[in-house]
Amino acid sequence: MDWVIDTAKFLVNEILSQPAYLIGIITAVGLAALKKSVGQTVGGAIKATLGLLLVGAGAGLVSSSLDPLGRMIQGTTGTHGVIPTNEAIVGIAQSEFGARVAWLMILGFLVSLALARFTPLRYVFLTGHHMLFMATLLTIVMATAGQGSVAVVLGGGVLLGILLVALPAFAHPWTKKVTGNDTLAIGHFGTAGYIVSGATGQLVGKNSRSTEEMKLPEGLRFLRDSMVATALSMVLIYLVMSLLFLAKVGQDAAFKAFAGSGGDPAADVGNYLMQSVMQGLQFGIGVAVILFGVRTILGELVPAFQGIAGRVVPGAKPALDAPIVFPYAQNAVLIGFIFSFLGGLTGLAALIWVFNPAFGLALVLPGLVPHFFTGGAAGVYGNATGGRRGAAVGSFLNGLLITFLPAILLKALGSFGEANTTFGDADFGWFGAVLGSIGKLDGTAGLIGMLIFGLLILAGAWIMQTKVVDRGWIPGGGITAAPAEAAAVVPAQAAGTATYAKIAPPRGAPAPPPAP
Repeated sequence: MDWVIDTAKFLVNEILSQPAYLIGIITAVGLAALKKSVGQTVGGAIKATLGLLLVGAGAGLVSSSLDPLGRMIQGTTGTHGVIPTNEAIVGIAQSEFGARVAWLMILGFLVSLALARFTPLRYVFLTGHHMLFMATLLTIVMATAGQGSVAVVLGGGVLLGILLVALPAFAHPWTKKVTGNDTLAIGHFGTAGYIVSGATGQLVGKNSRSTEEMKLPEGLRFLRDSMVATALSMVLIYLVMSLLFLAKVGQDAAFKAFAGSGGDPAADVGNYLMQSVMQGLQFGIGVAVILFGVRTILGELVPAFQGIAGRVVPGAKPALDAPIVFPYAQNAVLIGFIFSFLGGLTGLAALIWVFNPAFGLALVLPGLVPHFFTGGAAGVYGNATGGRRGAAVGSFLNGLLITFLPAILLKALGSFGEANTTFGDADFGWFGAVLGSIGKLDGTAGLIGMLIFGLLILAGAWIMQTKVVDRGWIPGGGITAAPAEAAAVVPAQAAGTATYAKIAPPRGAPAPPPAP
């Protein structure tokens, strides 16, 4: 019988506990269930496995490029500073929590399908990378709170499943205002910012003209490329912090900033500045590698999820990524990004001079990528209800949200709060911070408290769906933009199975998942 025990230990320790192999197996099972050929199944499993290994490789690049910046921020301000980047924190967490994240993500998706099938919340969340991000957040917060592996996977799976159907419901009245119909939903964990922006547009946008009546400079549109935007933002941040650090500590100490990461001290000021530029570019490369890894995984995993969902919940609305709303108001996307970034700068100033000294909150530096995607979408929502003023003010508030909420969230991430990066979008911040506060209760009480919080969110979404969405309420005022190219963004229903048409998002934006 020893061989049975040895085989079981091998499967558990060498395969099922290894995130890359686990993702590959799950992908293979999903593709086999869709009756894909042996070649497609094996190829998909291998690609998903390689994708997760790419995530780990990119995480190493990101961590090494962030170390010198962390020392510069600490030396200049005397406090901890972070750049919110979902891909970076997820990649860093994979080495410790990868298997739990994978199991939690799968269970959460299955729970969401059950809720979509048997409750009024008939939304199928198909933004796979955000499922992965939220699964990672839940794992980190619950594990940091002292919950065991089984509690993390089971309890976290339930919480994830609730969020996947509840948040699209909360945002749906404003989504209908944006799209002009009831055919799709938003499936992105920046929902709080979009609701705030849409509601703000109603308050400030009376008689404001649409952003789509404006002509914006083509020269700014290069920022739609996520790799360029990431690298540019980090180079600028690195140069600013390196100059401040140099002025604060002098050349001898500043030139050693890069030596702690295995590099050589800078030879002179020019070399010091160019090393800063190179570290910013290395961060962009690391994030690009992580993104490629995530897309490789999801390119195989999401079709299996989507095909299964179409059979389990026929006729449900697809909840898709934030760029799904970009074609409805393309000028609002750029305006939203600019004002969200301004909100981030304003929030950073408030952290430096008020909230860090008073409450010890970390400094959250604005990154171009989270401000582009969530700020751009917030601009579309604000424009739909309040025209230009709604887009500007609503996205500015979104910028404040994705500055303060990550700072508060850091206190719930345990040792990961010192990683010089964190989750960037609004829903990660408020949900993770509340869970972290509840998790301070001991053991079972903490788990029960978290589940009760999840059930309250589910109940609120149920009420929102039945009392507001199903009764046809749409926010009044403002502009409902529906250009010709946006009219194609509709799901196609065929033979009782939901299949979803794709759009062409801005260059560099994550594309909606492919139809099975």
